Amino acid sequence: MSSSKRLRILFVTPELFPFVKTGGLADVSSALPQMLTELGHEVRILVPKYGAIDSRKYKIHDVVRLKDIAIKIGEKKQIFSLKSSFLPSQRVRVQIYFLDNQDYYGSRKSLYSDPLTGVDYKDNDERYILMARAVFELIQRLGWTPDVIHCNDWQSALIPAYLKTLYSADSFFHPFKTLLTIHNFSYQGIFPKSSFDKTGLPESLNSEKGILHDGKLNYMKAGILYADMINTVSEAYSKEILSDKELSGGLNTTLSKRKSLVHGLLNGIDKNIWNPETDKFIPEKFGLKNLESKAVNKESLVERFGLKFNPKIPVIGMISRLYDSKGIDLLVDGFNDIMKLNVQFVLLGTGEKKYHTAFEKFVKKYPTKFACYLGFNDELAHLIEAGSDLYLMPSRYEPCGLNQMYSLVYGAVPIVRETGGLADTVEKYSEKTGDGNGFMFKQYDSAAMVKEINRAVALFQDNKVWTKIMKNGMKMDFSWQASAKKYIELYKSIVAN
Repeated sequence: MSSSKRLRILFVTPELFPFVKTGGLADVSSALPQMLTELGHEVRILVPKYGAIDSRKYKIHDVVRLKDIAIKIGEKKQIFSLKSSFLPSQRVRVQIYFLDNQDYYGSRKSLYSDPLTGVDYKDNDERYILMARAVFELIQRLGWTPDVIHCNDWQSALIPAYLKTLYSADSFFHPFKTLLTIHNFSYQGIFPKSSFDKTGLPESLNSEKGILHDGKLNYMKAGILYADMINTVSEAYSKEILSDKELSGGLNTTLSKRKSLVHGLLNGIDKNIWNPETDKFIPEKFGLKNLESKAVNKESLVERFGLKFNPKIPVIGMISRLYDSKGIDLLVDGFNDIMKLNVQFVLLGTGEKKYHTAFEKFVKKYPTKFACYLGFNDELAHLIEAGSDLYLMPSRYEPCGLNQMYSLVYGAVPIVRETGGLADTVEKYSEKTGDGNGFMFKQYDSAAMVKEINRAVALFQDNKVWTKIMKNGMKMDFSWQASAKKYIELYKSIVAN
């Protein structure tokens, strides 16, 4: 295949920034298609139109030939339409198709679960069967033939299975290839065995040899068995899920059978949004040439959180969902020990109620050293990256992680656990060689974490050493351009095979 061939990619995702977001997948789904378009390829995106998406604000409009399409899901007849808009971007035009169905998406402001109870919607099986089936209706009605359908996570993992079974007899669909990107293996789309009948897939798949796993329907397994290529969002994570039964939810054996097709490609970061030299959310822009300006942001951050500014005291920042998988259990466990150090700590995050309660108690116990904002605030996230000296990320597992990359670029030196994408992006600082851009611990326990925080806090006192560590991180290139080029190579190898 010639290197200059313009590829056509249909990018199917359950979430998309700035429309709807629960995590990093939304950012990837916006940034990667833009960069692929900039590099000369044609990308179109399909995403459900959830109730929180404002049609007027984003100029989402009907497309006559994509209106009122009828489909059966099990015994239910569903009508849906595919509406059109573009990604809000100054640089390129990327076409989006919004999958519009009132029952499954439009009537709900939240993506996967009831916002009041936190319980997953009972019909998530049907909601994402519809998304998978809609892809084939879209392609047929448009007469637009993508080279690759790029599926993301369990919500779109049935697409490769449909392509290789239900649509295998239709020569129109023969040229299409599929890539399944696993952003997080802990969510697999697991449903009761009875959900199988709703899929319309051949009965031969209704077994453990097929797409059942431990007696239940497993969407991710369907994707792993039938995709032409599979990738995860970092090199280390792709190795971890092949070997670790716990991390892969037991699907490592299925994955191992297709090992030669599994790749690890690190996500990039959007330099138009995350760049201390141009960041519109921070009081003082800065970069390698004027590193001293970072101090203005530190002062602003500390005061914003109601603490007292002291340039000699390192500020540890953290932005996280408050769940065990993010290492929050370690943080709570080691918190009193961290507070014995000469540090200030600011936290932005939301998650489990027990953690909200724990951090509210810590605020009362350490009012001059710790402050938190329990919720989400994008502007504050930028200020934390720009104002912190250290950035803590003690994840139990981390498929890729973006915040450690933001931190490196913003000169907030990361302290991370050696796992997944954290291990691929952070290099442990060595006093001997002067190499490294951060701090790392391996054991998943609070003592190992506190020990490494202690080491970082001690080194912070040596201004020359600290400046070197910061600069080592700030020189790194995490732009999407590097990642997008690797995706293009992957697409080309899929099409060529």
